[in-house]
Amino acid sequence: MYATLSNRSLPTKISVLLLLLCCLLQPGMAVSSTSKDQDYEVHIHAGKVSETIDFFKSRNFWGAERHNEDLDVPRIIMAVTSNRWETESKNIEVEVKKEFFYRAIVPMVLLSNELILKERVEVEAIGQKRKAGNKVTPGQLARLKTLAEKYGVEETTDPDELISQLLEHIDIIPPSLALGQAAYESGYGTSRFAQEGNALFGQWTYGGDGMKPKEHRASKGNYGVASYRWPFESVRSYMLNLNTHNEYQAFRKNRATLRAQGKQPTGLELTENLDGYSERGMEYVKTLNGIITVNSLANLDQAYLRDEPVTLAVGVTSEQEIAEIESKIEELRASGELDRIVREMDLE
Repeated sequence: MYATLSNRSLPTKISVLLLLLCCLLQPGMAVSSTSKDQDYEVHIHAGKVSETIDFFKSRNFWGAERHNEDLDVPRIIMAVTSNRWETESKNIEVEVKKEFFYRAIVPMVLLSNELILKERVEVEAIGQKRKAGNKVTPGQLARLKTLAEKYGVEETTDPDELISQLLEHIDIIPPSLALGQAAYESGYGTSRFAQEGNALFGQWTYGGDGMKPKEHRASKGNYGVASYRWPFESVRSYMLNLNTHNEYQAFRKNRATLRAQGKQPTGLELTENLDGYSERGMEYVKTLNGIITVNSLANLDQAYLRDEPVTLAVGVTSEQEIAEIESKIEELRASGELDRIVREMDLE
């Protein structure tokens, strides 16, 4: 698939469990799991591009004829991916490579936006009650403060000001923009950082815990590229970055202005505020605009997720690796470890 989830980057139990899960199933089979906290399915496949495309087709999620539709997107989340993408992507047509990448990423982008909107709706509901003359309850105030801490909003004694600031920070990232940046920053999932650490957006981290570039520039400090346990975590981190970092204040204000005008923010309307994302400045913005336009990504700003359980897609690379831990699977499944892992993935 488009990025390799290195076992070194995963807690041992997570890598073991997902590999063990593969032992029980033949490639292409699926298992459903329902608990009081989660509703999801797990789909196991051999990790080949052709098999993944067949899986997409089985979910009515492949083909040029769907490009111009108001896309309804299946809730397919790439939980664990094989390392076949690095080599197979070199041997397929460019258009197939692009479509494969975008279709693998867009469900995660939409799900992340869906989770952001849930928080936004909470804040909007409190704001509507304020406009109706109601006081903010202690519970509502506590929730607002929790969100303020998460999104880097300074606390204020004025609840109306706090709500206003939160609404500027808590909002979606247009799918076309997220996909364009992921494609550029990860080289369509082929970069070393994408393969080794699921880093789809090239986000830097300081403190010595990031993946080191081959040409490290000491003048920039002790930086590295942040790694992630699974691709969805990379998407969530990217969106939180745009919604919190001081560098993107103009981005958020532009988005808020569009909202105030009754418009749905689009990628092409917001790229101009991302010149600070890259040292290339406005040249980076021009590149993003080109990626979005040439690949007709703007259509995906109208895409939405189907009303269905999440499917966790698990790509298998080595059956020998799986066989080593087959005997432990029943114990782990019975213990509810899979449910715990899914909760940790923050899918709800």
